[in-house]
Amino acid sequence: MATAQLGKLYGAQTTPHLYIVNAEGQLVYKGGIDGIDSIASNKVEDLARAEPHVKLALAEVAAGRKPTPANTKPYGCSVKHAKG
Repeated sequence: MATAQLGKLYGAQTTPHLYIVNAEGQLVYKGGIDGIDSIASNKVEDLARAEPHVKLALAEVAAGRKPTPANTKPYGCSVKHAKG
């Protein structure tokens, strides 16, 4: 998808900005990566205090539940979508 259609479809805001889609094709999680995004830090020493959003969401989906939270704030460089 050279025109950034997928990123636009899901509303990508930052890089990284992660999405989990379940077996039925439904978007069930959108947001930050494991660790640093829960506290908006890029320091290695902060990782131990941070929540593993994606890891927890994947476990909930595997157990047949909706992830909570299902939406978290992504943290990173802004996405510059290609025109086209």
